[in-house]
Amino acid sequence: MPASSVSRRQFLARSAAGAAAVTLGAAPAPARAAASAAKPILMHAGHQHDHSETTLRALAAFGVKNICSGKVGKAGEEAWSVDGLVRLRKHVESFGLKLDCVPLPLSSSYITKSEHPEIMLAKDPERDRTLEHFRQMIRNCGKAGIPMAKYNLTFIGVVRTERTIGRGGASLSTFDYAQSKQEPPLTEAGRITDEIYWDRIGYFLKKLVPVAEEAGVRIACHPQDPAMPPGTGWRGVNTVLGSPAGLRKFVELQASPFHGINFCQGTVCEMLEKPGEQIFDVIREFGRRGKIFNVHFRNIRGGFLKFSETMPDDGDVDMLRALRTYREVGYAGMIMPDHVPQILGDPLGQKAFAFCFGYIQALLQALRAEA
Repeated sequence: MPASSVSRRQFLARSAAGAAAVTLGAAPAPARAAASAAKPILMHAGHQHDHSETTLRALAAFGVKNICSGKVGKAGEEAWSVDGLVRLRKHVESFGLKLDCVPLPLSSSYITKSEHPEIMLAKDPERDRTLEHFRQMIRNCGKAGIPMAKYNLTFIGVVRTERTIGRGGASLSTFDYAQSKQEPPLTEAGRITDEIYWDRIGYFLKKLVPVAEEAGVRIACHPQDPAMPPGTGWRGVNTVLGSPAGLRKFVELQASPFHGINFCQGTVCEMLEKPGEQIFDVIREFGRRGKIFNVHFRNIRGGFLKFSETMPDDGDVDMLRALRTYREVGYAGMIMPDHVPQILGDPLGQKAFAFCFGYIQALLQALRAEA
């Protein structure tokens, strides 16, 4: 066979292989957008923080039908009994809403203000007694028909620096690591290395994830807000849940469909150098793994170590594109406001939150029109 004929065949074979590789590889953005638009919209607007009659009536008027309740109580209190949780669920349902989630008493507070500091401080035997309460609380959620519980695992709480001024003179929650003051240099927890932090997290998950599986209740952890420099951390605490890599390790500690993330989009953006470009691939990674259990739909300006929280339409992230990405990965939970800027004459944030609900509902309506 002539050499020229062999070369021609090799060229054609290689061309065909290259075309196949393009076909099987990542689809171009327009093709991916078209494929995503054909997928059903399973997510819905949600709410957190409060379940008072006034709030539930307003949510019903906004067309919000799914919520996470406000605080229920400390571990072991009667409110966490099956009867107490059923009363809470029926209260929410009486306004035409569904109770999708409750917050475990592990909020985003600094360690000395935590409802149960013994868990992260590993103070035994108090820690084991409290975790046994938590196990029973999760069982009771399952018996009461509440499918999810959320929580935080933090020592330092939500760290911010001096507020800045945003659109219309609104006061914005801001963090600038270069302007921060770490005083005193250590928290009451002392030096918390990666190894210590992961040990505390692993102990917690080992106790709770098997019970969550038995009860059929998903448990969702909020990431560290904000991210801190790796290896340096904040006041002696290495914030291991403050990066996509840390969240990846977290979800892999226990292989369970009931163990995942309360995916605060704003907090995850705070981990990224260029959130307006990078957040979508992070959503894809954890969404495709089925680890996004709930979404705090918040926007920021800036990124890693320097940012301000904004209204959802005024930050660096294209929020419609973010919702398209959640649809792309089949996310089926709540899309809820989280933090809001402070507006003059709106001390409780009610006007700001109303804006956020309207914005979310409008984006969801736009997605339905695309579909």
